[in-house]
Amino acid sequence: MSKISRRNFLVTAGATTAATLLIHGCSSGGSSSTSSSSGSSSSPSPSPVSELGTPEVTTAKLGFIALTDAAPLIIAKEKGLFAKYGMPDVEVAKQASWAATRDNLELGSAGNGIDGAHILSPIPYLMTLGKITKQPVPMYILARLNTNGQAISVSNELADLKLDVNSNKLKEASAKAKAAGQQMKLAVTFPGGTHDLWMRYWLAAGGIDPNKDVSTIVVPPPQMVANMKVGTMQAFCVGEPWNAQLVNQKLGYTAITTGEFWKDHPEKAFTVRADWADKYPNATKALTAAVLEAQQWCDKMENKAEMCDIIAKREWLKIKAEDILERAKGNFDFGVEGRPPLENSPLRMKFWEDFASYPYKSHDLWFVTEDMRWGYIPADTDAKALVDKVNREDIWKEAAKAIGVPDAEIPTSTSRGVETFFDGVKFDPEDPEAYLKSLKIKKI
Repeated sequence: MSKISRRNFLVTAGATTAATLLIHGCSSGGSSSTSSSSGSSSSPSPSPVSELGTPEVTTAKLGFIALTDAAPLIIAKEKGLFAKYGMPDVEVAKQASWAATRDNLELGSAGNGIDGAHILSPIPYLMTLGKITKQPVPMYILARLNTNGQAISVSNELADLKLDVNSNKLKEASAKAKAAGQQMKLAVTFPGGTHDLWMRYWLAAGGIDPNKDVSTIVVPPPQMVANMKVGTMQAFCVGEPWNAQLVNQKLGYTAITTGEFWKDHPEKAFTVRADWADKYPNATKALTAAVLEAQQWCDKMENKAEMCDIIAKREWLKIKAEDILERAKGNFDFGVEGRPPLENSPLRMKFWEDFASYPYKSHDLWFVTEDMRWGYIPADTDAKALVDKVNREDIWKEAAKAIGVPDAEIPTSTSRGVETFFDGVKFDPEDPEAYLKSLKIKKI
């Protein structure tokens, strides 16, 4: 099968003082998984910087998009954790879109861009291959920022369909639109990114070809609700808090949360440019340690309200904290008649619990395989070699040990094993080709 040419992607439109808050906000450098005790028995290292080596620089510029799953980077900044690990001058800068994040990563901070970012997990692979950049830009994934916490939401225009995990209900509506010379429009956040893949899988599972039966458009996450309000699209896939805000504004409803799609699925990643990490290895480990400790803090239920108050601020998400809090706690109001809400659901966004932070290579292999399925990555790509190049779980482990994470919370395998999706299809990371061949709707 032929290689795919580069696609034309749509582009749409302190800290030192904060360290004194550390005792109040992040009292323990050890594990604080919500599945265990508070983690207070694991004391922080007397000198966390010495455990990892003194950072070669005290600054780095990191990007984020206004989404709940950017919380670890925001909390690491607000709670002085970057400073704790010897990098008091880290800047966490808001990006307008994933395309802007990609562009600024390509520039690097030396070119007035950024060194690393909160990112859709497939983007570092697309950048490393040069599929979405002017030339290949090697990237490293240092941690998974979260699992779960996304959704496919639908306009009130389709309220009568009461869409849920089964997208087959959408098939007739999309067929009628095509017959009338129109195409149903569904929004995602970046071509080949996680939301694009969730949307495509959901549609294909219901017999809908996302390349032929509907029109997929790209809209930045913070603009989803506004675009739905003016009728730009009939559905979108995005991370929280925008699904909850749509429901709160009574503009639509949630059809499927991605936790229902694939329980504890991988979502965002913490990435840095490979050349920056190679030049500053100690600083890279320090950044990773700070992010991991922030993830532990974010996952404590007693911290959820404070986390939401912090990230809701104008400089971060610029949204009401109540639009974030309930789903962060696992309480889901789907906003559609006949579907009862979920309370204290294990399908909530997780930052640390159940190994949420560990960047399993098996998960990245699924992302690469799905991007091959839809033609974003050439079908003859050596997926395993690519994952081994980009995924730096070794840095994650070194940082985790340095901050006192117990051995029981450090995976012993880079694979989580066979994964099962909502439609019963299984992905065996030992045989991704068999998975790909089994799928009826695909581009390759």
